[in-house]
Amino acid sequence: MKRLFAVLFFVLCLAGIARAAIDTYEFADEAQRERFRELTKELRCPKCQNQDIADSNAPIAADLRREIHRMLGEGKSDDEIVDYMVDRYGDFVRYKPPVTARTFLLWYGPALLLGGGLVVLGVIVLRRRRVENAPSAVQLSDQERGRLDALLKSTSSDKTSND
Repeated sequence: MKRLFAVLFFVLCLAGIARAAIDTYEFADEAQRERFRELTKELRCPKCQNQDIADSNAPIAADLRREIHRMLGEGKSDDEIVDYMVDRYGDFVRYKPPVTARTFLLWYGPALLLGGGLVVLGVIVLRRRRVENAPSAVQLSDQERGRLDALLKSTSSDKTSND
């Protein structure tokens, strides 16, 4: 009985592998096959978002691979195929979108945030050094000094009354 369950478990595990579809395409020559590989590595899967369509198992990626194969068979250039995909799915479908007004923050946003953070950090460090190096330069106004004296007197009187 244990053997039967072990064999059944093994067959069920293999059923998932057997279901995985493998795309097979016929190409006119090896150059066309290489163009197909390059294009599928260059374009991002709209569903997976961090995987190229060559490695994605999503149905949309299979459709895009099929569409690229069809367009290659029609003799379209790489630029025409990429432009078609960008028109249909936007610049997001490219791993390296062009630098335009719409993608400016995508390209330079992280550097701008890092630079801004370094400026803020520099200002904080300079202020602290100024206070540490010249504590006498930090003077209290007469009003602040009066409030400080009043606070110190009230806390010292509270301590003596509690004892």
